[in-house]
Amino acid sequence: MKTFIVTLFFCTTIIFSFSQTKTNLEDINTTWKKFYKAFETLDYTLMAEIHSQDLVRVSGGKRIVDYDTYINNYKAGFEHDKTGGQTSTISLRFFERINNDSTASERGIYKLVRNKGTNNEEAYYGQFHVLLKKSNGVWKITMDYDSSEGGAIGEEQYQKACAIDDFEKFLN
Repeated sequence: MKTFIVTLFFCTTIIFSFSQTKTNLEDINTTWKKFYKAFETLDYTLMAEIHSQDLVRVSGGKRIVDYDTYINNYKAGFEHDKTGGQTSTISLRFFERINNDSTASERGIYKLVRNKGTNNEEAYYGQFHVLLKKSNGVWKITMDYDSSEGGAIGEEQYQKACAIDDFEKFLN
């Protein structure tokens, strides 16, 4: 009986030490909310805040840039959009969300809509893979990869993925 209890305790401890929690997903979504807000307000400082200084950014599956280059690109791009009266909204849907208390891997489909509700409205889609690290209680993006997969990503793939607040599929 004692062996059974020790084994049960050990197995339970192992399971819970590797399981994902709703709290982690909610905390990670705080980072994503700032990401959304950065696009809505064209505020590059929010992008700087949610990304690690050690960022590795792989853009479109074609080039790798560092934190400074990535943030400066957003600074210039957002300023250009403000000057030109452009608007942007971005949303994410997920097909994979894996995390523990310090590291997360999230994959899914993004939808970027430019000039929403106007005659110039355009939607862009891509697949993303992001790694986040928790530092001082805050989740920061350390690796960000995206690709349009040769134009194969669209509304259909976006809709098939899970909403950002649909946690059930991702809980162990």
